[in-house]
Amino acid sequence: MASNGASPTAPTLPQTVSSSNPKVAAQAASDMRNIVRRKLTGYVGFANLPNQWHRKSVRKGFNFNVMVVGESGLGKSTLVNTLFNTSLYPPKERKPPSLDLAKSVSIQSISADIEENGVRLRLTVVDTPGFGDFINNDESWDPIVKNIEQRFDAYLDAENKVNRMNIVDNRIHAVVFFIQPTGHSLKPLDVEVMRKLHTKVNLIPVIAKSDTLTDEEITAFKHRILADISHHQIQIFEGPRYELDDDETIAENTEIMSKVPFAVVGANYEVTTADGRKVRGRRYPWGVIEVDNEEHCDFVKLRQMLIRTHMEELKENTNNFLYENYRSDKLAAMGVQQDSSVFKEVNPAVKQEEERSLHEAKLQKMEMEMKMVFQQKVAEKESKLRQSEEELYARHREMKEQLDRQRAELEEKKTRIEQGRPIEKETKRKGFSLR
Repeated sequence: MASNGASPTAPTLPQTVSSSNPKVAAQAASDMRNIVRRKLTGYVGFANLPNQWHRKSVRKGFNFNVMVVGESGLGKSTLVNTLFNTSLYPPKERKPPSLDLAKSVSIQSISADIEENGVRLRLTVVDTPGFGDFINNDESWDPIVKNIEQRFDAYLDAENKVNRMNIVDNRIHAVVFFIQPTGHSLKPLDVEVMRKLHTKVNLIPVIAKSDTLTDEEITAFKHRILADISHHQIQIFEGPRYELDDDETIAENTEIMSKVPFAVVGANYEVTTADGRKVRGRRYPWGVIEVDNEEHCDFVKLRQMLIRTHMEELKENTNNFLYENYRSDKLAAMGVQQDSSVFKEVNPAVKQEEERSLHEAKLQKMEMEMKMVFQQKVAEKESKLRQSEEELYARHREMKEQLDRQRAELEEKKTRIEQGRPIEKETKRKGFSLR
């Protein structure tokens, strides 16, 4: 089913992977350096997989949970309604000045089912009324952080149940953080809240009511905000780049990220421009601010990143990184331990190199042990040989001394015989023995 020639993009790669051991062959086949690239001679059908995934996704529908954080009066509700082009937030009633306000930050959640071209989206917007509205705002971020962690805990509990077929994902996928259009820099409260949130959620900073600033002021304000974010090591969401992205997609994503923090304007109603066009925007004595005009504000870029281009990346980053980090810390704090090698992705080539290094180290250790044993036996043998040599030298000296004495006696007897002197009778002596 495949042609004999490999793809011209990878001529140096091997064409086949074979081994008598099926495990070795499977490991070699999974190695990136051993991927076999083929050109099909006919239609097989797996190119239809994206269409299958599309049908499945449309049938199941999507869900997206976004939290808006900012002080009252910055247009959070208006911006959410403008983003999704719907009246998700009802008109707020004006409260009399004598009404007692809440003493703490509250968490309000609104959900709605939205449908566009047959695609259903379960949208949940979490608002934080009361944030930053007090004289003393210490610990005002606690309800927000606790709500995010409670949603993580609920998802973790659902994962630990026996039946996990219908897990509802209520985790916060993105936090749109509203910054007051002061034109100076981030306030200490903004810095502290962003530091508390950036490890738990995808943080997207926006400059609210940017129509109160000139273009030069907005540009300078963005530079100061990014400098503060970099100085305090706050991680904001950045769209990922993929290897197969075309130049147009890369350019679009680069342009979107160049607008961060987004200077936005919200409007729920249409106005008529000087040339008679009906647009969403705000009318001022000097003209009309068009929400959907990229020359007037960054609303379009924010909508593109949040909804059209990076919604799935926001959910994927939340699930694969933010939630996994929280889950690992949570289970570790509960005393749950796991072997780091479990579910670890293994590169067969790296694994083979590690095994070869371990085998060589084992052989080297065995060689050292054998050398030590050999040296010890050689030392013992040399010691025995030296001891035997000393014993032989001692016996040799003793035998030589005995022979010298016998030779002296014989010489003396010979001399007496020659001189005619009688030989004295002596007791018979035993001769030396070589035993």
